[in-house]
Amino acid sequence: MHLKNHSGKMLSESSSFLKGMMLGSIFCALITMLGHIKIGYGNKMYHHEHHHIQAPKKEDILKISEKERMELSKSFRVYCIILVKPKDVSLWAAVKETWTKHCDKAEFFSSEKVKVFESINMETNDMWLMMRKAYKYAFDKYRDHYNWFFLARPSTFAIIENLKYFLLKKDPSHPFYLGHTVKSGELDYVTIEGGIVLSIESMKKLNRLFKFPEKCPEQGGMIWKISEDKQLAVCLKYAGVFAENAEDSEGKDIFNTKSVGLFIKEAMANQPNQVVEGCCSDMAVTFNGLTPNQMHVMMYGVYRLRAFGHIFNDALVFLPPNVSDND
Repeated sequence: MHLKNHSGKMLSESSSFLKGMMLGSIFCALITMLGHIKIGYGNKMYHHEHHHIQAPKKEDILKISEKERMELSKSFRVYCIILVKPKDVSLWAAVKETWTKHCDKAEFFSSEKVKVFESINMETNDMWLMMRKAYKYAFDKYRDHYNWFFLARPSTFAIIENLKYFLLKKDPSHPFYLGHTVKSGELDYVTIEGGIVLSIESMKKLNRLFKFPEKCPEQGGMIWKISEDKQLAVCLKYAGVFAENAEDSEGKDIFNTKSVGLFIKEAMANQPNQVVEGCCSDMAVTFNGLTPNQMHVMMYGVYRLRAFGHIFNDALVFLPPNVSDND
């Protein structure tokens, strides 16, 4: 009798162990399968290699009449969105005093109310929710005033005139999603480190998707959380809008995820005979990872310092709006 009970107990424990092993295997298989799911429309899978979109050549701009060039320069209006948190207060101050003055309008979106600087309180620490709310606010309020929307972090320095030049021959009524493109598995996305540009058409598509949480959820993934820039790409992909890498006419990236100093350091190590040429594009739009001091140095170098005797005859001039405090 005792032997029978003991055998039954052993069988029960063995059965529990096997059940545990089976459940564990199923869970591992499920995680592996989820990790390989491709993002697409419903059950359909779409394969898309991101495009490399280049800035116009100076010769092409010169072919346009002076009157048309002036009209073009006035038609480009860029609204700048800067996502900030209270810990970024020193960068916040530097960005406010430097490059954002060259936006047609710039507004700061903060995770909470901050007394020191004027900002729009998003009432959340979640970066994806902040981004989502900022895009909705910008679209609802300014859809009829701006045709391009540029989003960045406060560690980014942007040359807005170069952005406008790059966008010169791009039609904002088409769905553009531009910047420094990175591939993650099957997903191409524009990294927030280099700044993100959306046309008004992309903003329309994105804001329509916000009404469908099954396609563009507020909280991101349930099993694991992805970064806000990846989540944006997932939502835009459902709307048929794909990430496109922005380059100059020579094929160099113009949205940069590093600082100028870091690029020069790398060029000195890798191309010591071509440090300046090998560093970065002379039509760069952004650099990232800057300190407040470096922001002001960049401002001086980009907008103030001039070499006597060197005359730059740019084919186009982007004038700030009359109400701007653009310096």
